[in-house]
Parts: sequence; structure tokens; C-alpha cells
Amino acid sequence: MAPVASFRVTLQPSGHVFTTDGNESVLQAALDAGLTLPYGCRNGACGACKGKVVDGLVDHGLAQEQALSTADRAGGLALFCCAKPLSDLVLECREVGTAKDIPVKIMPCRVQKIERVADDVMVLSLKLPANERLQFLAGQYIEFMLKDGKRRAFSIANAPHDDGFLQLHVRLIADGEFTGHVFGGMKEKDILRFQGPYGSFFLREESTKPMILLAGGTGFAPIKALVEHAIHNHITRPMEIYWGARNRAGLYLPDVPMRWAEAHDNIRYVPVLSEAIPQDSWQGRAGLVHRAVLEDHADLSAYQVYACGAPAMIDAARAEFAARGLPAEEFFADAFTFASQPEVAVP
Repeated sequence: MAPVASFRVTLQPSGHVFTTDGNESVLQAALDAGLTLPYGCRNGACGACKGKVVDGLVDHGLAQEQALSTADRAGGLALFCCAKPLSDLVLECREVGTAKDIPVKIMPCRVQKIERVADDVMVLSLKLPANERLQFLAGQYIEFMLKDGKRRAFSIANAPHDDGFLQLHVRLIADGEFTGHVFGGMKEKDILRFQGPYGSFFLREESTKPMILLAGGTGFAPIKALVEHAIHNHITRPMEIYWGARNRAGLYLPDVPMRWAEAHDNIRYVPVLSEAIPQDSWQGRAGLVHRAVLEDHADLSAYQVYACGAPAMIDAARAEFAARGLPAEEFFADAFTFASQPEVAVP
């Protein structure tokens, strides 16, 4: 069997380096290596991933003329979503480091799947147009644009590397017009419009600190995205996931964090119920979920905390964790409210 080729790709001006066997696009190889390059469609049509080949050769693949002209190619440009290395490469391109590096877009989507995972929680899978992708950071959210001009915001529950669909966790809100529609009238193949991504709730990958990931109810959605992203990018910092709900049914995807903890030595999962009912036969932790963190940690000065849930939970955790030594700049939060406001998601 012939040996598999291995090409070294160097990005400028960052100096980041990764290797690839040349069987996947430059973009995909970079994403697999934990580096985030800008992109839009992933199929050579939009030009968002365009960059310069400073040194080396690429196969341009399915790059379309309107996105990469003959003059572009002659000038050494390539679309990294479909270009594949034919040699070692030095590339000049912008890298996505923060939320401000990602353009906010208005996009249509189709409801691909509606799955009821609890009496009051629905998991929506949204299919994007075939020629488009939404670039986002794990933990960010989108806003649905309703016909009456109102907006409703929901956190994205899947990680960016798995972007063929967008997954949302929707809790039924009493007298909630949009969530009532999700539970009572929405059908598969319905078309919606949204804008995004938004939010500053995303993983700070430059840190080496252990993480506490605190979720209340459907606040698990962006926490799920953060953990999936960390696993995909081989981030081995200790992660302690505390997921709180009233009763066992509120932990609506119980097997997901359990599988993470079983498969990864750096992940610990602590479910907490505040109002367990007899049918739950609950033998686990009880009380408020942020208090479970305090029971386990006398000193939080060395930690980062990512918290998502109701404002009361966020406010209590912020104050009480600070009293245990958590630096204010290491507390990252996404508070769920019932109004669409900047950097706020609706449960």
C-alpha cells in the first residue's frame, strides 16, 4: 500500500500550522485542527472563505466562477472550502477569533424534524439552504424573525463542526405565542426566517483553567454545544457539568452528558433536581443547581464558569461564586428571559 501523503499548511499572519493528507478541503482540515477560518456556504459559491496561496499548489475543486474568477486564480487566490492541497502550503487568510469576526446573516430554514423530549421541551432540527451555511461559535444564538416584526431568540445546541442542521431546544412557555406554535401548530417542512449568530457566550479556548458548566433547564442547549465543540477540538481541560431541573423529566436528554462522562476522563456530570417527585425515585443531588457547585468547591479562584439558565440562577451564581474566589472576568453567562434582547436567549 502506498504511503499516505501528508502536507503541512501554515497560516499567515497567525503562524498557525496544521497537517492534512490532502483528501479534504483546506477549510475542513483547519476546522478539524481546531482553527476557525471564515466561511459561508462550504461549496464554492459565496467567496467568504477566499484567501491567498502564498506558496504551494492547490486543486481548486468545485470553486464557482462568480466566487473565484480566472483573475482571482491568476492572482493566487483560492476558496478554502473546496481547495485541496497538492503540496505543503503557506496561506494568507483571516482567522475567526471572536464573535465580532463572524458576519450576522438573515437566512431561511426548513423545519426538518420536531422531537418532543419532555412534556414541555421540543428539540427542533432546522435545515439550511443547500448552498449556504451559518458560521457560528459554540454557545451563540439565533433570532427568529416573526411576521409581526417580533423576534424570538434561541441558543444553538449543536457545535459548529456539525452545521448541516441547527438544533434548538424549545421549552413551552405559558401564553407564549411562538412556543405555543412550536408545540401546537408547527409542522415539518415549515419555512422560517432567522438572523444570527449573536452572543458573547462561547468557549474561551486560550485558557487552560478547569471549567464548571452550569445549566438550568433548557440552558443545557448552549452548554451541549460548548462540550461537543471541546470534545471535537480535543480540549482536555477538566469540565464539570452541573445540570439542574425541577424533576427528572426536566433532564430531557439524560444520556447525552452521561455518555460524555463515561467516554472522557476529564468530564464529570452532576445532575441536580430541586423538586423531585416520588415517581422520580431520585437518589441523586437535590436543591438548587448552583448550590451543588458550592457544596463541591470551597475555592473557585482557579476556575472558569459558563452558566446558562434563568436570570435568578445566573445572578445567584455570579454573586455566590465570586464570594468563593471566582474572578469576575471568568464568569460567562447567558441568561434566558422572555423578551428578545441583545445577547439574551429565550428558553
